[in-house]
Amino acid sequence: MAKVLEGPGMGLMKKWGITVPNYVVVTSVDELTKLGQANEWLKKSKLVVKAHEALGSRFKLGLVKVDLDFKAAEAAAKEMIGRQVGSITVSQVIVSEMIPHKEEYYCAVKSTREGTDILVANCGGIEVESNWERVKRLALEVGQQPSVDALEKVAKDAGFTGPLVKKMADFAGKMFACFDSEDAQYLEVNPVVLREQDSELIALDAVTLLDGDAKFRHPDWNFAFAAEFGRAYSKHEMEVMAVDSKIKGSVKFIEIPGGDTAMLPAGGGASVYYSDAVVARGGKLANYAEYSGDP
Repeated sequence: MAKVLEGPGMGLMKKWGITVPNYVVVTSVDELTKLGQANEWLKKSKLVVKAHEALGSRFKLGLVKVDLDFKAAEAAAKEMIGRQVGSITVSQVIVSEMIPHKEEYYCAVKSTREGTDILVANCGGIEVESNWERVKRLALEVGQQPSVDALEKVAKDAGFTGPLVKKMADFAGKMFACFDSEDAQYLEVNPVVLREQDSELIALDAVTLLDGDAKFRHPDWNFAFAAEFGRAYSKHEMEVMAVDSKIKGSVKFIEIPGGDTAMLPAGGGASVYYSDAVVARGGKLANYAEYSGDP
């Protein structure tokens, strides 16, 4: 699985009809300032600034600032960009429109051994974690599409009433369309909020895991996958990933700091066998690599 950061994740959801806040991803305060001159919403809206990295507990780390005007957003971006958190340097922030709301909900779609689960709850944010029994599930077999009736039933089971039943069923249907069409393994929006001004459901966040090996089917995936090892991908890893996305076979390369033995075996099984052999004889792997499938 390949993790996608929040910005491109929301971009994929927007592509499939899910409403998201206005947002920009920037790597410098100067870039944000220029965008502020070209995008009126940045000057008129209250804003949220978040570190745009594969980091957990961003609130606790002080890497999420809310209810900001544009000047305060610039200051928050300046404070976050370049900050070191463990082995990760914050290189970019996502600045989004703050959406006034009173209610928060939850929706996710995930791959299972049997097919796909669509998950819905009439609570969201941190509340959903402590009330998991309120999350209701619509289970689909491989290749099965969710019907409108089934989506409305799971919304009712989750406690939605009145017009919200259809709204949440429609939202979940769009989530499934995004999941299915974009070769996703997991999509989550927490929270889904009901915007006060027009009662429209808005995705305030996006957790997105894609099948990275399907990249060749998606020429519009013009974003980099998030690093999976608590550090940024190295130049060599990025180069191999670019090759892997363009060929019918498979090539993998992961650098391991501090190693003394580099390998280039063919085949996933052989690569694991040889890696075990190196470690068993006291060696330290400098990389994991494999190429296969007649690349």
